[in-house]
Amino acid sequence: MKTAVLLLNTGTPDSPETPDVRRFLFEFLNDGRVIDIPLIPRTILVNMIIVPFRAPKVSKLYKKIWTKEGSPLVVHTKTVKAGLQNLLGDEYIVDYAMRYGNPTIKSTIDRLLKAGIKKLIVFPMFPQYASASTGSVKEEVMRVLKGKLAIPELVFTGAYYAHDAFIKPWLKIAAQYDLTQYDHVLFTYHGLPERQVKKTTCDKQCAVDPDCCAVLRDGNAYCYRAQCFETTRRIAAGMNLRPDQYSITFQSRLGRTPWIKPYTDEVIPELPKHGKKKILVFSPSFVADCLETVMEIGIEYKELFMHNGGERFDLAPCLNGDSSWIEAIRDLVHADKA
Repeated sequence: MKTAVLLLNTGTPDSPETPDVRRFLFEFLNDGRVIDIPLIPRTILVNMIIVPFRAPKVSKLYKKIWTKEGSPLVVHTKTVKAGLQNLLGDEYIVDYAMRYGNPTIKSTIDRLLKAGIKKLIVFPMFPQYASASTGSVKEEVMRVLKGKLAIPELVFTGAYYAHDAFIKPWLKIAAQYDLTQYDHVLFTYHGLPERQVKKTTCDKQCAVDPDCCAVLRDGNAYCYRAQCFETTRRIAAGMNLRPDQYSITFQSRLGRTPWIKPYTDEVIPELPKHGKKKILVFSPSFVADCLETVMEIGIEYKELFMHNGGERFDLAPCLNGDSSWIEAIRDLVHADKA
């Protein structure tokens, strides 16, 4: 009996066509951990307003990034799966699933159980913890397993936002760039509503501001924003950047409620006004390039920057299928095994 390693990411539509995008958004946005409001208003908001209007627009965006092999997220995940299987050897079965869309967590776990595994190591591909990402995939894994008569030993790898194994691949990517050619480095992370950050922190005094998130402590150990700040500090230190040479921002907000700040789309047009006309951008909350990196950052934010006086905008790729990232996952899996 072997040990299984299950790689889990958010997901992607089966195709860029509107019906598939609609099904994907329906499943994604109806998750109570993603839009954390009561069921009835969430159902009305998602099914009658957000999905009908957003699906055609999102479909057009997906069509711009779709490849012959499929969604970039799936392509990169398959590369990681194959590389990790090669590194771990025959004692392991490596597979992947998506929280929303295909392959589903249920179908993948069912397949692994049929293979007769003795242990299941779940590796959420989210470096920083958030209820809407890591929390959701953990909940779904436990929901699937709770109905099984024979449940294997279950291990969830922890958040690795500050782990050397995770930081080193980013420094490898950063080393490919001549930092003297840039005025500023921007680290942009996927955003979250402020209320979600406050719900997951143990600190009742959570202020969701730079001072509150400056240092990780017992009171904010599960604070997504604080973890993003820590990831940035680790990468920036490895790049020998001074605090004035980089900024931290948050993107992809949805709706009118306050999201964690500063907002990427508000910071970017201000940078050229302060002499920062050549920037290098990293997105360390994503381990694989996807719609949010390729389209939102690489195209939309670049156009915004150049339109406001920018001269150079370079987006560093995500870790994708880089060998150092696959080695990092192996090390993180072995660390949890120990």
